[in-house]
Amino acid sequence: MSFDKELEKKAEETEEIIRNYLPKEEGYQKTVIEAMNYSILAGGKRLRPMLAGETYRMFGGSGKLAEPFMAAIEMVHTYSLIHDDLPCMDNDEYRRGRKTAHVVYGEGMAVLAGDGLLNFAFETAVKAFSLAKNEEEMKRAADALAVFAGKAGIYGMIGGQAADIEAEDRKEEVTEEKLIFIHEHKTAALIQSSMMTGAILAGASREEIKKIEKCAYNIGIAFQIQDDILDVTGSLEKLGKQAGSDEKNKKATYVKLKGLEQAKKDADSLSKEAIAIISSFRDRNTFLEELIRYLITREK
Repeated sequence: MSFDKELEKKAEETEEIIRNYLPKEEGYQKTVIEAMNYSILAGGKRLRPMLAGETYRMFGGSGKLAEPFMAAIEMVHTYSLIHDDLPCMDNDEYRRGRKTAHVVYGEGMAVLAGDGLLNFAFETAVKAFSLAKNEEEMKRAADALAVFAGKAGIYGMIGGQAADIEAEDRKEEVTEEKLIFIHEHKTAALIQSSMMTGAILAGASREEIKKIEKCAYNIGIAFQIQDDILDVTGSLEKLGKQAGSDEKNKKATYVKLKGLEQAKKDADSLSKEAIAIISSFRDRNTFLEELIRYLITREK
């Protein structure tokens, strides 16, 4: 089977897992749930939950223990996009080729939809405890939950977003160190969360988990560099959102700091190191290796 066909198959399987954990659109809170589901079902390749599932399998994981975390990871990712698109943030009208939540449901309801997805992500992740078959799996679920929470919070994605906002508001030039901090926390943290939770749930050793964290760091930084590149070279048709959004919002980007050619070289170098790490484990997952390449070199 070709990688494209396998990716399509895996995406469909991951989509089904996510749908199984979505809340029903009913009750007086129906509208906010509709806004949550509208946003999470807007499309996308489901790459982060797929990374979790494939890392879980690479370390010998089987069964459904990782599935609540896979769904929860996509919920956190989607909530961050809803908030990122708000008028007080990037003020984007399109996401994944559709009107953004605040355009369709209004700004207040979009804020609540993001809040709802973040909270519901934790309600979903803890369902892994009911799937655990023994005390060891219970401990793994607890350890995975700690990583999941940390990478989503003030020392992870939210911390990166806060630094990003401050970088926009201040007039002094953003240093490379500050920009890498933003990319590491705003983007790489959730990819680290995905792969580390998968490894932890499967019973990987501490040393293996540290290697996965480094691999995912490289993937995340390269992913964001590629995102910066696409914002310059892409289009609405390819990206599913307006190109030039970073320039419009006067964001500090890797391309602006290093130039387009150096940005491409650095993304390639990080990508190769990530592949070297992921292929160094005893039980290789060749689809996961190809997925990482795809993630970094994507055009959408």
